[in-house]
Amino acid sequence: MKKRFLFISCEQAYLICDKAQYGEANLWERFELMLRLSWCKFARAYTKDNCALTAAIHSSKDKLLTEIEREEFRKNLERLIHKQPQH
Repeated sequence: MKKRFLFISCEQAYLICDKAQYGEANLWERFELMLRLSWCKFARAYTKDNCALTAAIHSSKDKLLTEIEREEFRKNLERLIHKQPQH
């Protein structure tokens, strides 16, 4: 598939959108993405959802489990698995 000068496919737009979320897209890629977003409702929807997901992750107050909590969780899970009746 030949790449046109200014127009990119939806798949390329999705990839550039993901790169832009992590600050890895260069100026030309962002320009191509903005051009695609100006007329493609699917790329706009993907970008909107991607931005919402990123914002939700950054604003979450969840903490990671400590090593002790992780070990307790693993033991409890194993205990519950062994407790279940076998079919």
